[in-house]
Amino acid sequence: MSDYELPPPSKRARDLRERMARFLREDVLPAEAEYERYRREAGPDDHVLPPVVEELKKQARSEGLWNLFLPAESGLTQLEYAPIAELSGWSLDLAPEAINCQAPDSGNMELLHLLGTEQQTREWLRPLLAGEIRSGFAMTEPEVASSDATNIATRITKDGGDYVINGRKWWTSGAMDPRCAFFIVMGKTDPTAATHRQQTMVLVPRDTPGVTVVRDYPVFGHHDQHGHAEVQFTDVRVPVQNVIGEEGGGFAAAQARLGPGRIHHCMRAIGAAERALAMLVARAKSRTAFGSPLSDKGVVRQQIAESRVELEQARLLCHHTSHVIDVRGNKAAKDLVAMAKVVVPRTAATIIDRAIQVHGGAGISDATPLAAMYGWHRAMRLFDGPDEVHIEAIAKAELRRESPLP
Repeated sequence: MSDYELPPPSKRARDLRERMARFLREDVLPAEAEYERYRREAGPDDHVLPPVVEELKKQARSEGLWNLFLPAESGLTQLEYAPIAELSGWSLDLAPEAINCQAPDSGNMELLHLLGTEQQTREWLRPLLAGEIRSGFAMTEPEVASSDATNIATRITKDGGDYVINGRKWWTSGAMDPRCAFFIVMGKTDPTAATHRQQTMVLVPRDTPGVTVVRDYPVFGHHDQHGHAEVQFTDVRVPVQNVIGEEGGGFAAAQARLGPGRIHHCMRAIGAAERALAMLVARAKSRTAFGSPLSDKGVVRQQIAESRVELEQARLLCHHTSHVIDVRGNKAAKDLVAMAKVVVPRTAATIIDRAIQVHGGAGISDATPLAAMYGWHRAMRLFDGPDEVHIEAIAKAELRRESPLP
């Protein structure tokens, strides 16, 4: 079987996908109103998880919809997980956490599963897998161009049996949640080493002296429940046993973490685009303008058709990439991951934008989820590497490729 021949899903994978669809339809989407009511009444500065999500988590566990992102836990391939992750993308605030597949925890769980010590697994990975705590990933910095990870300026200095950390991070997703128990922090341990051996990842409990969560950053004015925080690390001291992997291995660890994380973001974005298209079609059928339904207007029909074409193309790329990860590994799939990371967020944002246009005023307000969906998927073109970085990597790979001509 070639990389382009996608294997059929197993019976168990098909069953889980059907269970997820039912869970989304009967439990998650109906819970959105209660989630939004709680968040609206609590206000943007409150980051407590609305109780309805804990109820959904219990329901998901009883349905076997739990930790499906991690092959070692679920037994699913990335390709088999993709349709389930897509469904979770229909309700980004509720569904991923309900099934314990939310970022940044899923990426941190992958990292700890790959590189964590027995103690780190016991103290941090197992509670994350159980959905008892949350975590943050502290990599991006405000003072440097973090699209180039070698620019990271946070210093991690060895002092006897400890590491001492000094630096400022931002866009540390998950940090505002009261359940956030620890951060994985990336910084420089040896600025004189080879470029890709200067960085190290260290596990830092949130309550460590010197850790200050400064503020939350909104995404296009929308404050997520878990938050995207600025975090200051001032003389933060942790034992050297808190290193993730090995000293100097931070860059490689970041690549190992971000590969699956990027494709999982893409899987969920396909779901968001599918929901936006469904909303676009429903609105076009239900609204009349200038004497006929919007669905009779040629310009609207064109937008619907182009959205479906673009969505199917993006889904195929996402599934192909997932399959290559399954059969050949993250490193072999890195160029495809870069392509998906460029194509899928652009496609999702474009389709959501069309749905906003057809919804008029409702599309740019909180009367529909479209405005928040657009903000997140536009931001997705920046986080986990901006488009320009991925395009440069794709071009370099193509220039190195031998001609396919005989």
